[in-house]
Amino acid sequence: MRYQEFLQQEQFDLAQLIAFSYGRLVSDPPPDFDARLPAPPFLMIDRIVCLEANGNKGVITAEQDIRLDAWYFQCHFPGDPVQPGCLGVDAVWQLLGFYGVWRGALGAGRALGCEEVVFNGQIRPYNEVVRFEIEVLRFREMKSNESAIVMANARILADNTPVATVKKARAGIFKNIADSNYPRIE
Repeated sequence: MRYQEFLQQEQFDLAQLIAFSYGRLVSDPPPDFDARLPAPPFLMIDRIVCLEANGNKGVITAEQDIRLDAWYFQCHFPGDPVQPGCLGVDAVWQLLGFYGVWRGALGAGRALGCEEVVFNGQIRPYNEVVRFEIEVLRFREMKSNESAIVMANARILADNTPVATVKKARAGIFKNIADSNYPRIE
């Protein structure tokens, strides 16, 4: 898809998210369009069902299908499989970085932390869908250093049952930090 189409699209399917991971979704990227999502198996979302912008605020809703054979169930924990909670928090960061680029920020995304994470449930192999409901509190482009920041609160639900909340999660988009030469062989 063309860059202007990317900036206006409000939903993305798994094939599009994987193409974005490999830098192949946008056919005419502007200079410094270095953002990527993690590739599977670390890509923690299967689809973005809603992206909205309203001034410097917005909404992101995304989903992950739970697979019985997911890599993390095989090792966390044998005999008592549960998705590690940190992977849900990482999904929130992945979505915040994507949102910043979707809003027009250029560079590569990085997680910057969060104020609070509370777990009040689990994601198990018999769950079907995890839903990420994210309220973007602030999107800000900083012209002085050509970066952008996204801050949001998130709810994580497994089959419509709340399992975690993340408060004031932050991700940044920065120019000239991507290492496209990896792996270097010298």
